[in-house]
Amino acid sequence: MARPTKAIIDLAALRHNYVLAQQLSGGGKALAVVKANAYGHGIIDVAKALEPLVPALGVACIEEAIQLRSAGIKVPILLLEGAFTADEIVVAAEQDFWLMLTNQQQLTELLAANITKPINIWLKIDTGMHRLGIAPQETADFYHQLVGCNNVNEVVIATHFASADDLDSDFTNQQLDVFNQATDSIAAPASLANSAGLLGWPSAGRDWSRPGFMLYGNTPFSQAHVEADKLQHVMTLKSAVIAVRDVPVGDTVGYANTWVAQRPSKIATIAIGYGDGYPRHAPNGTPVLIKGQRVGLAGRVSMDMISIDVTDIEDVQLGDEVILWGAALTANEVASHAGTIGYELMTRMPERTPRVYINH
Repeated sequence: MARPTKAIIDLAALRHNYVLAQQLSGGGKALAVVKANAYGHGIIDVAKALEPLVPALGVACIEEAIQLRSAGIKVPILLLEGAFTADEIVVAAEQDFWLMLTNQQQLTELLAANITKPINIWLKIDTGMHRLGIAPQETADFYHQLVGCNNVNEVVIATHFASADDLDSDFTNQQLDVFNQATDSIAAPASLANSAGLLGWPSAGRDWSRPGFMLYGNTPFSQAHVEADKLQHVMTLKSAVIAVRDVPVGDTVGYANTWVAQRPSKIATIAIGYGDGYPRHAPNGTPVLIKGQRVGLAGRVSMDMISIDVTDIEDVQLGDEVILWGAALTANEVASHAGTIGYELMTRMPERTPRVYINH
C-alpha cells in the first residue's frame, strides 16, 4: 500500500530524445545535461540510462559530479559553473571532471594547481547574456595561457544563448557574430547550442552541443516546431481521487474560499499538492486529466491535496487516476497557468514524490 502520487519516468523516451539531440548535432557530439537532479527526473537513474550513449555528462557543480561517480558513472563530467575553490581543481583531475572556466580567478588557480593529470577545460565567452564568461576580447589571451599550461589537456570554447527560445529574436544571431569574431583566429573545438539552440538554430551547430531540457521531452518554444514536436515526454506526474463530494451553489472549496460553486457541483480531492511538486500558484481552472478528459482546479493548492471540478465527468470514483502533466497535458502548459515555466516545475520536484522508472 502507498500514497498514489508518483512520477513515472520513461527511460525509452529519454533515450529517444537524446538520439534526436545527437542527430541534430550533425557531426558534433551531444553532452547530456543532468544538473538539478536531472531536471527533477532523478540524476542517478537518468545518468545510468544515458551513459551507454553519451560522450560526457554536464552538471552544475562538483557535488553533483561526485554523486554520479559514487553511483558508478564513469563517463567524463563537465562542471558547467567550473571550480568554486582551488581544491576542487585537484578533485577534478582525480575524478576526470572537466571544468568550465569563466573568469580570471579560475584561470589563476588552474595555472597554479598542483595536479598530476591534465584537465579538459571549456573556456566560456560572454557573448551578450552577461551572466558568466570572459569578455570576447580576452579570448585569445585566455586560450593561449590555457594551451601553454601543463595542467590543461583539450580546450573547448563555449558560450550560452540568452534568447534562443525566441525564434523571432535576432539576438542569437548577434551572439553568434560575437562568438565568431572572438574565435576567428583560434583553431579549437566549440560549443554553443543548448536545447533551444540545437532545435531551432542550425547555424549554432559546432563540435559540442549541450542538450538539457529537451532530453526530458519538453520544448523550449512557445509554439509548435518541426524538431521539438518529435520529442517524447519522459515524466508523467499522476495521483488519484481520494474523496468525492457534492457542493451546493454558493459554497466554497479550499483555503481562503477562492472557488465558489456557480451550480450544483461535484468536487474530487486528489492526493497531490505543493509538497509533491505541484505548483502552489496554479489558479482555479488549471487543467488536469481524469478519465482522459480535462477538468479544472477548484480552490487553492494545498500542501498535500488539490480539488478539481468533476461535475461534467460521469461516475468519478475513489481511486480514479488523475494526470497532472504528461504527454496529453504538458508541464509547460500547467506552468503557463501558474505563471512560471516548465523548467521550474521539473527541477522543483521533491524527493517525497517517488520516481517510478519504466522501459529500462
